[in-house]
Amino acid sequence: MSEDARAALCNSLLGRPYEELTDLQKSVIDLVVSKTPSKEHPALAGDDRTYWERLADRVAAVGGSWNFIFGFGIVLVAWIGSNLLMTIFRTAAFDPYPFIFLNLMLSMLAAIQAPVIMMSQNRAAAHDRQAAEHDYVVNLRAELEIMNLHDKLDALREREMMEMIERQNETLDLLREQVASLAKSRS
Repeated sequence: MSEDARAALCNSLLGRPYEELTDLQKSVIDLVVSKTPSKEHPALAGDDRTYWERLADRVAAVGGSWNFIFGFGIVLVAWIGSNLLMTIFRTAAFDPYPFIFLNLMLSMLAAIQAPVIMMSQNRAAAHDRQAAEHDYVVNLRAELEIMNLHDKLDALREREMMEMIERQNETLDLLREQVASLAKSRS
């Protein structure tokens, strides 16, 4: 389609000239005009994450699971229980009450795990934004295509109605002529 057709499409569907549209809206209008399919959804693209991004996603998946919570709970109970038993039986506990070494380990785990999980969440949020933008483009294009189809159907219906009215007028003229000729023949 030419520039004139694109401008007409913008004015008829969006009620604004092409120059006033956002870049995203312009890309959708260009897709509608060129009749090319939308781009592939970002989620369907290949995995382009780096090793560290995949590792962060895996740590977030493991660290945010019930298996991790239950397993970690078992480790904590075993750690505390074994140290308490060693203290009760008067043997040298490797981390006696108040479990300072355990506290240090938990703090280190939290200090390392929290930023890794945040990196994974940030990457997932960026991916979600891309997917949302793609969905917006597809939905806007579908809406514009539907509006364009409605306009075409309305034009087709109007043309058919005009043709029907024209045929009815021709039929009425023919009937008037026949009534007039019948009236002349009776008089």
